[in-house]
Amino acid sequence: MSEASQLRSIYDEVAKCNKCGFCQAVCPIFEITKDERSVARGHNVHIRKLIEGKLELNKELKDPLFECLLCMSCVDNCFPSVQTHKNVVRGRAEYIKRVGQPTILRSLFHNLLPDQKKMAKYVRLGAYGKNSGMSKLARALGVLKWFGKDFDKAEGIIERLPTLFFRDRAGDFTLAPENPTMRVGYFLGCGFNFVLPHVSESTVNLLVHQGIEPVIADNCCCGLPASSYGDLDAARSMARKNMDILERVGVDIIVTECASCASFLKDYPELFEDDPGMLARAERFSRRIKGFSEFIHDRMPTTEPTKIMQAKVTYHDPCHLCRYQGIVNEPRTVLTRLPGVRYVELPESDLCCGAAGSYNIMRYEQSMKILDRKMENLKKIEADILTTECPSCCIQLNYGVRRAGLATRVMHISQLMEEIYLGQSCD
Repeated sequence: MSEASQLRSIYDEVAKCNKCGFCQAVCPIFEITKDERSVARGHNVHIRKLIEGKLELNKELKDPLFECLLCMSCVDNCFPSVQTHKNVVRGRAEYIKRVGQPTILRSLFHNLLPDQKKMAKYVRLGAYGKNSGMSKLARALGVLKWFGKDFDKAEGIIERLPTLFFRDRAGDFTLAPENPTMRVGYFLGCGFNFVLPHVSESTVNLLVHQGIEPVIADNCCCGLPASSYGDLDAARSMARKNMDILERVGVDIIVTECASCASFLKDYPELFEDDPGMLARAERFSRRIKGFSEFIHDRMPTTEPTKIMQAKVTYHDPCHLCRYQGIVNEPRTVLTRLPGVRYVELPESDLCCGAAGSYNIMRYEQSMKILDRKMENLKKIEADILTTECPSCCIQLNYGVRRAGLATRVMHISQLMEEIYLGQSCD
């Protein structure tokens, strides 16, 4: 099938772009590059010309196609609401079909992320290498550049990696409250399991404190990384696997504290638009998904706080929460109800922090310029604690605070709640 016919299904969508240019004012990448190819109307023009046979899909289109953050800022400010983020993903899918996919990404999406035990072995190996100082040696020797031009610079984004993951320790936790009020499935995302397991601990502890029994599912990656890079076959395969696993758990609600996972799990129906049977199944499944603040905002603790906290707290909106899911008020409702918390709004709170999954690794310099803007906004309000609900955001914001020399603590909302109500700090 020709490249034009592969993309033809989105022709009407890209054709809706009237080239007004309003996307320029809100695109974090265009703000840095001032390159028309980086902005939404540039992406839509490229894809439209590909469909019309006026442009060849080659390596020259790779940079503009893959440097998009998929943050949806353009969509929010587009009068005809052109779904540019979806168009870009379809363009990426066509690119890897026509030009090819790096071997390392194919292995990641088809072999490691679908198999969490196998993934754990490789992440643990990487953790030992980083924590022992081997990664610094590799950076000095230039070895890390083999994985990408900015990979050696990005090595310092994470200070240390855990060698014991949340799933390794899940058996140590009391998951059954004395008098459970409800039972929910718990979807464990890769970022929290492998990099920030203490956040998962806080989430589970808080759910149990609330009388909720979390059933930890043996799920694999949600599939978002594969989809973002255009590998829709891998994303569909992981979606099928997760639906098989979570349907067997036998619960009406599935909770995850990862905004990105929640967003993509809810979007499973889009992966199966051409398969009526799977589409109906994915629609039923997606209705059961709840993000953390979405779930907890009307199930707030009624017990007295264990720790008396007096702190100025702010919040960063993850793109996959505020724009992809339209969840804006719920996290703020949670924060304003917490004892001892003085909530203050972060300027440009919904501006992408520049993490965008692995964007900060693959395009470090651009990511840091976006992050610097976020840190400048944080300095203006002098918050004690910066909260969010996405692992990539947590990692990126922590790095930003360290780079800027700020005393602000970066926490997931579940961590803050655990500290207040259970008196435990999981920094």
